[in-house]
Amino acid sequence: MIDKRQTIAGMALGMMGVVTFSLTLPMTRIVVETLDPLQVSIWRSLAASIVAAFILLIVRPVKPQAADWQRLLVCAGGLVFGFPIFIALAMQTVSAAHGAVVVGLLPLGTSVASVFISHERPSKAFWAVSTVGTVLTLMFVLRQAEGALAIGHVYSMIAVIVASIGYANGGLLAKRLGGWQVSCWTLIAALPFLGIATFFVPPIPLSIDVVSFGAFTYLALMSQLIGFILWYKGMALAGIARVSQLQLLQLFLTVIAANLILSEPIDGEIATFGSLVVLSVWLSSKMKVST
Repeated sequence: MIDKRQTIAGMALGMMGVVTFSLTLPMTRIVVETLDPLQVSIWRSLAASIVAAFILLIVRPVKPQAADWQRLLVCAGGLVFGFPIFIALAMQTVSAAHGAVVVGLLPLGTSVASVFISHERPSKAFWAVSTVGTVLTLMFVLRQAEGALAIGHVYSMIAVIVASIGYANGGLLAKRLGGWQVSCWTLIAALPFLGIATFFVPPIPLSIDVVSFGAFTYLALMSQLIGFILWYKGMALAGIARVSQLQLLQLFLTVIAANLILSEPIDGEIATFGSLVVLSVWLSSKMKVST
């Protein structure tokens, strides 16, 4: 059973992770204007892996068991390779606000994945509220896109699938290994494959402008490492399905960030849909989730 203080702490850490992730799409859109999407994805993950290796060498936590590496590889496939690559591809053809459809689908996708992976059993009321929140989010995105789905939205859908599986596996491992340990070990699991990829993907050029370099650094350190440390710790304390619902808020945080950073327009619908989604997230956090 999860006590009240654990739930509050887990939800708070999960929210901090969501705020960190909310800048991922705007920062990615900045970088892909200068660099190739695959180049951004591989080298941002490699940079994060090197930092993670130093953290593990200094702290020296308990190493994952042999059985854990399979789940870590699944996490790496979804969150180190799949999600960054498909999001970077998406940002070439859609705005950060429209590409934020991924955060509208991730909570439900993660909850579904957790049912099969970690044996969590959300109540019917939880599913009902979560589904309503997700439908509202999708309605908002489609209205913003005027009902037209670009190839970038397809890439976002693929990113949802791989990230949901990665989140659910990572959340399960975090209950035993700890949140920051899972984040770091996932990057270590990906390191051999990233090393091979660097032979085929050109490095980040030294001539890159300051703004793009700053955005790339954010993606490597915050989106790929620090955000996941906060996120997994929140899942470990409050449960995968419950914390995953916080990502419904990420859409609106991303839209606001896109407006402030990229001057992408915000219309009056955001306040209405945002309020309804906030309500659905609050209600879902009150619903029973058993294991």
